[in-house]
Amino acid sequence: MSSFDIRAMARAVRAASHVLAGATGEKKNAALRAMATGLLDSRERILLANAEDVAAAKSEACPPAFVDRLTLTVPRIEGMARGLRQIAELPDPVGEITGMWRRPNGLTVGRMRVPLGVIGIIYESRPNVTADAAGLCLKSGNAVILRGGREALRSNQAIAAVLAASVASVGLPEASLAAVPTPDRAVVKEMLGLHGLIDLIIPRGGEELIRAVREGSHIPVIAHDKGLCHTYVDAGADLAMAAEIAYNAKVERPGVCNAMETLLVHAEVAAAFLPGFVARLRQAGVQVRGCPKTQALVPGIRPASEEDWDTEYLDLILSIRVVDSFEEALAHIARHGSGLAEAIVTADHGRAMRFLREVDAGAVFVNASTRFTDGYEFGMGAEMGISTQKLHARGPMGLTELTCQKFVVLGEGQVRDSRA
Repeated sequence: MSSFDIRAMARAVRAASHVLAGATGEKKNAALRAMATGLLDSRERILLANAEDVAAAKSEACPPAFVDRLTLTVPRIEGMARGLRQIAELPDPVGEITGMWRRPNGLTVGRMRVPLGVIGIIYESRPNVTADAAGLCLKSGNAVILRGGREALRSNQAIAAVLAASVASVGLPEASLAAVPTPDRAVVKEMLGLHGLIDLIIPRGGEELIRAVREGSHIPVIAHDKGLCHTYVDAGADLAMAAEIAYNAKVERPGVCNAMETLLVHAEVAAAFLPGFVARLRQAGVQVRGCPKTQALVPGIRPASEEDWDTEYLDLILSIRVVDSFEEALAHIARHGSGLAEAIVTADHGRAMRFLREVDAGAVFVNASTRFTDGYEFGMGAEMGISTQKLHARGPMGLTELTCQKFVVLGEGQVRDSRA
């Protein structure tokens, strides 16, 4: 059992959060720039720590894709630093007052954006998350506890030490960000019970991690769950446009959550669309699985099972279903979608508007690829992740989503009549 005291760390981070919540935008931006400089100045130290993590992963015969996510290089460290500087350039949401209105008694009521407090980030394999999460939390006025995976422990500790020292160098508390120094899972269990010290938990990783955090947490959780995304090609759609959108959604980067996993095609256009499009997919190395109607139109396609409609492949594999109506497409998405992103290709304005209204997902697209589901692509700058739930944030989580609102009331001596 680890002797590390996560509760003591959380108390220190909690105290730092009160200072950070009142920090000016200029002070926070100075800290972010210092963090970026610190990463570049300490890259040799960070790369040495990372090399130990990578060697350990290779000795355990971890898959190449896993090792790649774990590996840091000079360009990747430069990218982390660039990301911190980009966060510094973003508008600061803290203190923003919106929706002011005046009551008949003369009171002026509005809402002000404020930090959440202390955020706990539990994540796997990618050491760049340490810098991304720390930067977003700091800019939004939140202190953060970072608990990365065992496989990146040395890398994460090296990065976090540099970042914390950089924050302290501009006069903000070093405890504004803290990295858990042990891989002991018992510490995570205790961390998830620190209600009152930690305000929000954000897990980033595989389904097993997300499920374990949700089931074990006594603290509100915002989860980046799986992305089972659909593209629906409607009757009367521009088929050349549909081919480009669907190809991009599947092939451009298949191993990410906003890639398409199922293609739905209206029966009226299936015969004109599918043979040529599937041939193009096959040239790109995509394995296609289809419903009986798809198999009848394109010979050689293996049958899609019920399990396929619920599978996030994260690979060059695609399931295709021919549907007889717009409503059948909506019903399929409602049954099998994960709520991350869905797209329709259509020339019909009415059906486009219905799709936007009726499809239940964090991002809904008309005539565009689901691959745009990303905070940077939406003009939000960096993101903490993509929330697939509805409270308190949904879709890409940027700075605004790391704040909440409180009511502010301006008066001139008003008191409430006890009879009211």
